[in-house]
Amino acid sequence: VPYMNCWTLIEARHGKDGFGTPENPERFLNQDYQQLKKYCLSQHLRYIDDMFPPDHQTIGEGILSPQDLARVTWLRPGKLVPDPSFVVDGISRFDFGQGMVGDCWFLASAGALTFQNYILGQVVPLEQRFDVDYCGLFHFRFWRFGQWVDVVIDDKLPTINGRLIFVHSKDPNEFWPALLEKAYAKVCGSYADMNAGTPAEALVDFTGGVHICINLSEPPPMLWDMICRAGQSKSLMGCGTPQGETSANTVLPNGLVQGHAYAVTGVKELIYQGQKVRLIRVWNPWGQGEWKGDWSDQSPLWQTVSPQDREMCLSVRNDGEFWLTLEDFLRFYSDLDICCLCPDFLDGGNSCHWKTSYYEGRWIAGTTAGGCINNPDSFWCNPQYRVKVEDLVGECAKTSGENNMLLSLMQKPDKRNRRLVKNLFIGFSIFKVSLFHRGKFPAAFFTTNRPVAQTKTFVNGREVMEFLNMTAGEYLIVPCTFNPNQTASFILTVLAKAETHVQNTFFIFTIIHSN
Repeated sequence: VPYMNCWTLIEARHGKDGFGTPENPERFLNQDYQQLKKYCLSQHLRYIDDMFPPDHQTIGEGILSPQDLARVTWLRPGKLVPDPSFVVDGISRFDFGQGMVGDCWFLASAGALTFQNYILGQVVPLEQRFDVDYCGLFHFRFWRFGQWVDVVIDDKLPTINGRLIFVHSKDPNEFWPALLEKAYAKVCGSYADMNAGTPAEALVDFTGGVHICINLSEPPPMLWDMICRAGQSKSLMGCGTPQGETSANTVLPNGLVQGHAYAVTGVKELIYQGQKVRLIRVWNPWGQGEWKGDWSDQSPLWQTVSPQDREMCLSVRNDGEFWLTLEDFLRFYSDLDICCLCPDFLDGGNSCHWKTSYYEGRWIAGTTAGGCINNPDSFWCNPQYRVKVEDLVGECAKTSGENNMLLSLMQKPDKRNRRLVKNLFIGFSIFKVSLFHRGKFPAAFFTTNRPVAQTKTFVNGREVMEFLNMTAGEYLIVPCTFNPNQTASFILTVLAKAETHVQNTFFIFTIIHSN
């Protein structure tokens, strides 16, 4: 387990023996981009990916009718336009719009990705071309459950009547969005496996970073300041609307889409009638369809602010992007996801850095899968991690009344196809423990001690996280599934503002962090 502060998280999470980092990613499905390219160029071949071939299985089931599926033709960009380019006039969220697969969660995250050039360059190698050393071969990088992987694809894209059926660029000559989507579809198993999801999943896979989920029905008191600081840091933000009683993708009278993912692309505080109004800018990955309420593109309220603010903020075109007040944002959106390389922005400055520890573990039925605390005879069998939190010092001590620890528990899938993954209900409990106890805590400890903190609810999603205020002392973290005797692998990430030492009761080690 490496030493790290959280600014090195994107390189160190996790990377074994130098592999699995953005600079030296693992080869997905053991396909080597450089070797494949060298071979294709030497043999004057156009690459066809036998691990993700241009056929019906790659599209998957349920997103096209049998009639439409029979009409699909796989074409390379050079067969669609005479002069294809990977990128045309830079990369922007306005480059593309969603197609026939329900991956708004992925495309909203891709829109957010376009704001961070450093992160974008790690996911999308921008040196790729159609006019130099072209052989129909492209590659992209994603963080996947503990390591970065390099994903190879061919550039055959599914079309009907010569038109792309999935994500499409506004400029027909630009193909980075369609190729990025195809690479992620390969990671998920098929295009159909990208149907339905949350922005958090793709945001984490784009960064390998820290995910903070905010329930907007119970927002933290300093939410506005948090969003502003996140917008100024190396963070990606996505949000979603509630499902509602009707089917997803229903457009409401106010212009918003039910059960839909959006990207947060900006924040601005304006003076309106002598009062401050807080606005959030949101982008719809459909590339069209916008909010119709206050501060929308056509709202007369824009005529009441200064010409400078109006010039800076207002763009009257149906591009899917719009402004709305913080109050309307809280009213009509259900959750906000912030994914960052480091949560330092939560403190409003760089005086106190967070430190990160990262561990992989496994629940095994019959041995280390004790279920939740409602199972007193077996709960103690779960993996146990001891955490020693020391007093905050210096500038950090000035924020001692605030949350100082973020815990994330992510389960790792046992199947390649995303739609076949059956996530277990997972959570964790935290107990205050004695400094003098060594070894694994027995069942008797958990019958006489109650958790000092725990997940609010068990979630059958990829990740559950909690933001906590922990006083100095020694604690025991017990990650668990809700039911006992369920086998799965997991990743536990501990971020703390103070000096923190962690040891696993199965094999003991100590992490010393430095600023």
